Amino acid sequence: MKSKWIYMMLIIHIVIFAVIPIKGLARPLNTEGPKNVILMIGDGMGIGQIEIARKLEYGKNGRLFLESLPYTALVHTESANNLVTDSAAGGTALAIGKKTNNEMIGVTPDGKEADSILDLFKKNGKKAGVISTNTVTDATPAAFTASVPNRWSGQEEIARQQLKNQVDVLMGGGRAYYSPEKQNGRDLIKEATERGYAYASNREELLQAKGNKLLGLFNNGYMNFKLDRPLTGSKEPSLKEMTEKAISVLSKQDNGFFLMAEGARIDHASHAGDITSIWKETIEFDEAVKYAVEWAKKNGETLVIVAADHETMGISASEPLDIQHLKEIKATPQYMVSQFVRSQNKRSYRTDSIKDVLKKYADIDLTDKEAEDFNSHLLNSDSKVYPQHLAAWEIGSIMAERHHGGILTNKVRSLSSTGGHTGNMIPLFAIGKGSEVFSGVLDNTDIPKKIALLMNYEWK
Repeated sequence: MKSKWIYMMLIIHIVIFAVIPIKGLARPLNTEGPKNVILMIGDGMGIGQIEIARKLEYGKNGRLFLESLPYTALVHTESANNLVTDSAAGGTALAIGKKTNNEMIGVTPDGKEADSILDLFKKNGKKAGVISTNTVTDATPAAFTASVPNRWSGQEEIARQQLKNQVDVLMGGGRAYYSPEKQNGRDLIKEATERGYAYASNREELLQAKGNKLLGLFNNGYMNFKLDRPLTGSKEPSLKEMTEKAISVLSKQDNGFFLMAEGARIDHASHAGDITSIWKETIEFDEAVKYAVEWAKKNGETLVIVAADHETMGISASEPLDIQHLKEIKATPQYMVSQFVRSQNKRSYRTDSIKDVLKKYADIDLTDKEAEDFNSHLLNSDSKVYPQHLAAWEIGSIMAERHHGGILTNKVRSLSSTGGHTGNMIPLFAIGKGSEVFSGVLDNTDIPKKIALLMNYEWK
């Protein structure tokens, strides 16, 4: 009788440990893996960014579409060498399932190259794609498609590796890094078309593109902020259109696919404290999420994960937030700065120009002293990173302060090696085949590990 009892207890324990993930990473019993995986990353998108977008778009009783996904988790994002990750280390953790140092792409802290989850899909005969509103060679898309020791000095090499690794769909900005000027005379766009890629340089060409491989480069640098597209005469596609096209191309083969789609400019807007663009960029990301989820529901064999690489600038939906005025702003700080007239010293801007532009696009009346203080900040800043964006960030801080937005101070941002990233946990949402394993409090490295387990893939 005693042996029978022991036998029954043994069976119970086997069942329990088969069902409950060991350390959150074991595959639950009878969980069927997906055929396709779509990982959607809102760069810099924390709970504050989601709340800003929700309240400005729908009001306090509304919801973003991504909030409707049935499984949720919170995710820690520290890098190997810092309490706060940059986008390179954050993207790498999501791609290779290992921590690395800030500024490293697709390598471990000792510099060793590592396969990404995208590489595993390719090695198992599946299609793979990466799309972003950033440059395709920047941190997050690069982490899935290349391995370099430094994100800044490795941009040209990342482009070469992306072509060499035969990523089936690659879309975003960054056309300059595929050009002969950046590639010692090599024309990577021409080489891609010779290898069978359809190429698109604008929205119209994208919509008409045909074939099983696609390269879309829609800007020399970053793609335009949504708010600025009417002002710049942009002919770029939306993130939703890029997502729709990517899924269309990747799903032609019946074996399955992996797609990483990034709403990158949520992060850039957050760096500037540009609450209006946080709203606009997050909504555009949410529209892409909706398309991917609705496609996945019809497909029935697809896992969709929505996450972020980190949070930026401690954004919060503060109580006195002036929503009405924020919704009436007509341009980003970046665009406004492009309209400023430089002073004779070339290092600052004419005060009358600053005042006129902010009045025109943001309906903000600056005093002469406030305009002079802005110039003083530019001349005396000790900002550690992104000097080319400093003027726009200072304008964004002025706008956020005027409209009572919850953001880090420009002093804290200037002392940050990441330009204002925070260590705040980020939210994750999931739906589809295997989505039930994404719950609780996770580390960012758990996400690709769980995907690999669902697919029965092993990393070396």
